Amino acid sequence: MGSSENATGEEHQHSPEPNHGAGAWSWGLRFGLGVLMVAVGAAAFAVGFRALLGAFIRLFGGTHDVVSAAKHAPRWLRVVMPTAGGLVAGLLGLATARSRMGQGVGDVMEAVVLGRVRLSMRVTLLKSLASFSAIVTGGSLGREGPLIQFGGAIGSFVGSKLGLTPQRIRLLIAAGTAAGFAAAYNTPFAAILFVVEVVTGVVALDAILPSLLATAIAVALVRLAAGEGPIYGQRAFRMESMWELLAYAGLGLLATVVTQVFMRLLAFGERCFRTRTVQLPWRPALGAAVTGLMLAFLPEAAGNGYEPLNILLGGEYAVGFVALLLVGKMIATTASVSSGSPGGVFTPTLLIGGASGFLYAHVLTGMGLEVGSTGGYALVGMAAATAAATHAPLLAAVMIFELSGDYAIVLPLVLATAVATLLSRRIQRDSVYTAELARKGVGWEVTLDGRRMVGTGEA
Repeated sequence: MGSSENATGEEHQHSPEPNHGAGAWSWGLRFGLGVLMVAVGAAAFAVGFRALLGAFIRLFGGTHDVVSAAKHAPRWLRVVMPTAGGLVAGLLGLATARSRMGQGVGDVMEAVVLGRVRLSMRVTLLKSLASFSAIVTGGSLGREGPLIQFGGAIGSFVGSKLGLTPQRIRLLIAAGTAAGFAAAYNTPFAAILFVVEVVTGVVALDAILPSLLATAIAVALVRLAAGEGPIYGQRAFRMESMWELLAYAGLGLLATVVTQVFMRLLAFGERCFRTRTVQLPWRPALGAAVTGLMLAFLPEAAGNGYEPLNILLGGEYAVGFVALLLVGKMIATTASVSSGSPGGVFTPTLLIGGASGFLYAHVLTGMGLEVGSTGGYALVGMAAATAAATHAPLLAAVMIFELSGDYAIVLPLVLATAVATLLSRRIQRDSVYTAELARKGVGWEVTLDGRRMVGTGEA
C-alpha cells in the first residue's frame, strides 16, 4: 500500500507482528477489536453530530432543518448568523493553524497510502466543532466532511492505543474512513468504493475486509438510530427507450462542464480569500458574510443541499428557480469553503449535479423529445457530477443507486459516470481530493499497482 512509515510517526514504539502461532492470534484479536471500536466510534460520532445539529436548529430556529430556519428568519439575520458562525469557525481555526497533523480527506489518503501523516484526534475534534458552527448557522457546507475525517482519525487513535503495527494502523484508518462515509450517507457499498477508488486507488483485500466489517457495523448502528431506507426516499424512474441512453451520455458531458466550472470557482475563491490582508479568524467570517448575503435572497442555498434536493427529485420546483438555485449554490458553497470554514463539498456537488440534470431534462422536453421524468435525470446528474469531481465512476454510480434504490436507473448511471470521468480527467488531471494534495506538492498517479507518488512537497 505504499511506504512503510507509520501513520502516527511513532514506528519505533511498535514491536513486529508475528506471522503464526499464538502471537499471531493475539495480534489478530487486537486488530479485530480495533475494527469494532472504530466502527462503533464512527457511528456514534455521526449519530451524535446529526442529533446535535437537529437539536440546535430546533432550539434556535424553531424548525427541523436549516433551510426552513433560514426561510423563516428575517433577511438581516440570514446575513448575521452565518457571519457569526464563520467567525467562531475562524477562532477555532486559530487553534489548529500551526498544526502539521492531518486534517482533510487528502491527509487521510496520504496516511493510508504512504503512512507518513499523523491524524490528530484533537485537531479533528476542533475542526469538527468549527464545521458544526459553520453548518448550524447556515453555511453552505456538507456535513460529511467531519464524519469522514473523524472516521480516519479514530482509526489512527485506536490503532496507536492498541499498540498495532504501522501497517495495521493504516488499515484501521481506511476502515474508519469507510465507516464515516457510510454513516454519512447510509450507503455501505459506496463507502467501500470510496476507499478503493478515492483513497487507496487499488483493490487490496487487506484494506477492503476490515473496511467491509467496519462499514457493516457502522451502518447497522446508524440505521438503528436514524432509520432504514435511502436518505432521499425510495424512487422509481424509468427510461422511455434504450435510445434515451444517448441523452444520458449527453447529461454526463453537461454535468462535467458544470462541475468543472464549480471546481474552478472553488479554486478562484481560495485565491481571493488566501491573502495577507485577511487572516484568521476574519477570513471565514468574511466568506460566511458573502454566503449570508446569498441566503438573504435565496435561503434554499443554506446547508448541504439535502432539503432542496429532495424537493427537486420530486419535480416540484419551477425551471427558473432551479437555474437560480444552481448558480446560487455554487456561489454560496465557494464563499463558505474557500474562505476556510471546514466542511465537505460532496453533498453540495450532489445538488449541483441534480439541478443540472433537472434543467437538462426540461430542455430535452422543450425540444419535443420523449424522455423519462426530470427526477430520473436529476439522479443521474447527481452521479455524473460526483464522478466528474472525484474521478471515481463506480463510487458515483453505486452511491446514487443506493440513495435511490431504483434498479431501472443503473444503465444511465453507469454510462453517465463513465462519460463524466473520462471527460473530467481530460480537462483536469486532479480530482477535488488530489487537487488538495497537489497544492502541497504531492502528486498521484493511479497504476495497476495502486497509487504512485509522482511529486513530493512538505507534508
